[in-house]
Amino acid sequence: MSTVTQRKGAAFSAPFFIGFACLFVIPLLYAVYQSLFTMRSSGLGIGPRQEVFTGFGNFARGLSDSTFWAAVARVSAFAVVQIPVMLALSLAMALLLDSVTKRVAHRYRLAFLVPYMIPGIVAALMWMYIYSPRLGPLTDLTGIDFFASELVWVSMGNLLTWVGAGFNMLIVYGALQAVPREIFEAARMDGASELRIALSIKIPYVRSALVLTGMLSIIHTLQIFNEPLLFRNVVPEVVTKDFTPIMMIYYEAFDSNDYNYAAALSIILAVIVGVISMLFYRVTNRAQ
Repeated sequence: MSTVTQRKGAAFSAPFFIGFACLFVIPLLYAVYQSLFTMRSSGLGIGPRQEVFTGFGNFARGLSDSTFWAAVARVSAFAVVQIPVMLALSLAMALLLDSVTKRVAHRYRLAFLVPYMIPGIVAALMWMYIYSPRLGPLTDLTGIDFFASELVWVSMGNLLTWVGAGFNMLIVYGALQAVPREIFEAARMDGASELRIALSIKIPYVRSALVLTGMLSIIHTLQIFNEPLLFRNVVPEVVTKDFTPIMMIYYEAFDSNDYNYAAALSIILAVIVGVISMLFYRVTNRAQ
């Protein structure tokens, strides 16, 4: 490869690496730097606050913070239920699209993808209106309070599934399109039903796509923020400031003004998300 070609390739890649450095690497390094300091007041606590180097003191505080770990456990339990339900629905939608003609599949594929194209805040506001006891239609039809403490996670799960199922369906459907059609024809000639073909041929072929969508869903769900923050405006007694890890970090930074501790919690959460994603990938890869 000539030097000119290498330079052209580097020029094309430069915008990505510059954006990646500015939006991810530099903020991460700054968060690590911030986490090593603590704001303390001089004298009897009435003097000016100064930033003091405390090393890993904020990390030790975060690792022993029962409130933070309760939030992590709360979101993890939610993910264990919501993610399989969403992926099962996405897989069913992809299998249905694969069983019809391409013209019909194209129409329904776009319809299934519309919820994902709606901005997350807009989707959350729309569903909060639907859930509203005073204005929404669901309460009159079912008599259920969707903002009750025992149903708030169900309401959020329905919202996240409605938004994310179409995107995951598109990934799985793309994997299905790569499966050679001759395999299906051979199975039909051998007398296999469509259900048998789906269970024995199609699903095993798209297992890698399901692993990918599962890992992306884990990363997104453990960092859930927009939905509970909006729900908190309606039921602050149910959705507390430490309802999710990201909400706790947000309020530590912008409500308590403890940016250093919030930075440490952010890094701890990033490590947790990375470890869980890695374990999920390893376990599912062994199963393939």
